[in-house]
Amino acid sequence: MDSSIIFWATSNQGGITYAVEHSNLAGKVILFILLIASIYSWSIMLTKFVSLKMAKKQSKDFLNVFRADRKPLRMYEARVNYKECPLYEIYQAACKELSYLLLGSDERDETYKARISTAGKIRPIEMESIRAAMDRAVGEEGLRLESQMIVLASAVSGGPFLGLLGTVWGVMDTFTGIALAGRADLLAMAPGVSGALITTALSLTVAIPAMFGYNYLITSVRSLTVEMENFSAELAAQIERHYVNHDRNF
Repeated sequence: MDSSIIFWATSNQGGITYAVEHSNLAGKVILFILLIASIYSWSIMLTKFVSLKMAKKQSKDFLNVFRADRKPLRMYEARVNYKECPLYEIYQAACKELSYLLLGSDERDETYKARISTAGKIRPIEMESIRAAMDRAVGEEGLRLESQMIVLASAVSGGPFLGLLGTVWGVMDTFTGIALAGRADLLAMAPGVSGALITTALSLTVAIPAMFGYNYLITSVRSLTVEMENFSAELAAQIERHYVNHDRNF
């Protein structure tokens, strides 16, 4: 049977279907793993895309409100809440620490506003604990934003190697079968080679979207991280201006 007849037979059965049917057990297991990895990667990419988009929007809204007032504790007094906003978490951490230093407690009750208005100022050395609280919040928010990104990185780097393993294994089994059959023609080789190559093809369909998704998401995370660091410095300057007594060094 010549090559044109083989091509006709395989194309009638469907290239992918034919290849999957003729892959060995190891190849089928790898195909199943790659399929699960693809579904998981896409779910992570879509979830992270939505959450990062929401975080950017919430951060923009929060900054607009914060900069319109320029009084560090005003939003904290009003118990304004911005869900999914990393800047708000930094603000919350700083205000809690500042309230504790001014009042001895960060509890916000009906007397909080009156107590803050009559409170004194903190010493410059106490400002370091507020900066430490903000730095800690920046780190925690950075880790939260980068959560599950390791899965996409693993899909990009590990997917092709897993597919290559299936291909090498399949080709090895094909040549073993040819040696045992005692004949080496295209008809004997085509099914096994086709089944072996499908794992590499599928691994690339997993790794390529994951690579583009990872690059876009990690760039967005880094952008938000820089924004958090800049806001932390801005908030520290505002707190120093309103609540630090520079005449009290100790």
